[in-house]
Amino acid sequence: MNYRFVVAGAGGTGGHVFPALAVARILRDRGHEVLFIGTKQGIESRLVPAAGFPMEHIKIGGLNRVGLKRQLQTAVELPVSAGVSTGILGSWKPDAVFSMGGFVAGPVVIAALLRRIPIVVMEPNAVPGFTNRKLAPFVYRALVNFEETAKWFPPGKTEVTGVPIREEFFKLPRKAGGVFTLLITGGSLGARALNRASRESWPLFRKNQTPIRIVHQTGAAEHEALAREFAVAGIDGEVVPFINGMAEAFSKADLVLGRAGAGGVGEIAAAGMASILVPLPFAADNHQRKNAEALVREGAARMVLNDELSGERLFREVENLRGDPETLTGMRERVRIFARPDAAERAAEVMEQAARQKNSRKQ
Repeated sequence: MNYRFVVAGAGGTGGHVFPALAVARILRDRGHEVLFIGTKQGIESRLVPAAGFPMEHIKIGGLNRVGLKRQLQTAVELPVSAGVSTGILGSWKPDAVFSMGGFVAGPVVIAALLRRIPIVVMEPNAVPGFTNRKLAPFVYRALVNFEETAKWFPPGKTEVTGVPIREEFFKLPRKAGGVFTLLITGGSLGARALNRASRESWPLFRKNQTPIRIVHQTGAAEHEALAREFAVAGIDGEVVPFINGMAEAFSKADLVLGRAGAGGVGEIAAAGMASILVPLPFAADNHQRKNAEALVREGAARMVLNDELSGERLFREVENLRGDPETLTGMRERVRIFARPDAAERAAEVMEQAARQKNSRKQ
């Protein structure tokens, strides 16, 4: 039997959108229809249509780590967006809703509750975000990345699946030879600390005559300035605002420097990449540091704290690893123990279970 599903909670970042797309693709491959709900301003407005999925838009902003003005705007937008979402669900008539959390999910899950539609949430962090914490008592199932997250949800409602990762990351060929390539990515929106350290490292690599290629995803905000400086830095590589084909970029890299969000770490594990992780210091419950420390304990990654990152530190860490191929190989082998190749598949199965239960009540 074919079902209709709604996916919500893109939240404006790749960390929300890419796992949601991984699940949506499997649902589509199984013959189901999938509709996304997101914002026009978020990255989902570009990535979701590009993946071939229909999308409806609502207007909503965040509540956490934003100013009072933004909080007040969100308070006004929430009931309006919940009303719009209720109308969308009424027209689409989904059998279940999949939520990645984030501020976009709030109005959609409120609408799903009002229409008595089963809700499956994906919580990648040790401590759930605001939306998933408030939603916890009402979920059909919570799919989590850490055992410890279960305490935030009713007993028997959680399942440890890991974070859904796009299938292509599990099938990447290993880079063979060529110039040593460093891939720097601060996520879809970029990261100022990584951008600054990268810029500061260029003269050091040049002075050392290091045979290296640097590919740097900066985010849109700082791309223009960094691209101008990189053009005259005397370093091989490229500086881009966003990398559409991150899996392909991984396949051409020897080492990744990036944040330690659950989605990014999941992609690194799936692809078997050696990495230097710089946890975002403002992440809720310091979950990015916990993600990085888990890999470091297994010898699967290196970690540099955000306030310790500089151009000189970046240069030293990269040079140490570039000159130690045995350690790089060990990191690539050990990081795969953190990969969850069936996470997206299992999420799709749970969505089908929720849909079957909903429809059985009608009969």
